[in-house]
Amino acid sequence: MELLASYNEQVGALVLGNAPQDAKYTSHQIQKEILHVFARNVQSSIRHKIGDARFCLIVDEARDESRREQMALVIRGQGYDCASNMRGEWNGLQALFINDCPYAYYVHCLAHQLQLALIAAAREISDVHTFFQNLIFIINIVSASCKRNDELRAFQAATIEHLVDIGEIETGKGVNQVGGLQRPGDSRWSSYFKSICSLIKMYGATCLVLENIALDGSTYSQCGDAAFSFKSLMSFDFAFFLHIMKNVMRITDVLCQALQQKSQDILNAMHLVTSTKTLIQKLRDDGWETLLEEVTSFCKH
Repeated sequence: MELLASYNEQVGALVLGNAPQDAKYTSHQIQKEILHVFARNVQSSIRHKIGDARFCLIVDEARDESRREQMALVIRGQGYDCASNMRGEWNGLQALFINDCPYAYYVHCLAHQLQLALIAAAREISDVHTFFQNLIFIINIVSASCKRNDELRAFQAATIEHLVDIGEIETGKGVNQVGGLQRPGDSRWSSYFKSICSLIKMYGATCLVLENIALDGSTYSQCGDAAFSFKSLMSFDFAFFLHIMKNVMRITDVLCQALQQKSQDILNAMHLVTSTKTLIQKLRDDGWETLLEEVTSFCKH
């Protein structure tokens, strides 16, 4: 409160000057009242900003650090993907909105279309499809509980400490941070690339967690799934696809990030697409020997 008072004279005069000295404002009821005041001010500001303009609702979810789903509601538009439970005219989410508000209109979330097209094209190749299925399966097993996540982080921290001691990695502010495995999502830009990079970074820790689950799993199905995942993770084919997809997606990720900019002209977008195709073709023509050396070195370590 003293900090706020230093920026706002009204807080200093009306709150600090009149409030009892023993007032802490920490009771459940007082906190709820304060939150309602904040909420009313935010709602009033949003209504003032929208005015008579059209708007729609976008509802999205994301996982927090504890791997729990969190729902965020942002007033922008009634726009989402084309799944039947979302855009269905009779029982979908848009139908529920229209029943309550006849003037609401549905807009397909165009931001996902290119991402979905790229995913669909990649899955036309059976080996790539199998690789991503195994990737998702491995991440789901290792990230299934907070206990396994804690175990993964502990193994990763020990690995980083060992590599620092033998001088294979450097120390510094913001480097070698312990993270987690990223789950890919078809409608989230760059999520597959981040998922691959996170697994490469935590490869050794992931192997240790899968070994422990295979030996000490609470059920036979857990042990079997972990053993199968560990076998897949240790195969040369999986390591090969892990690195080739990383190299390809490192190139395409630059294009993905650029296309998400709020202002983008069509000529520049076409130039970016052409550059991306050129780099991928160069990787196809000249990158096999380097890729094989990279994968071989990765497997030896």
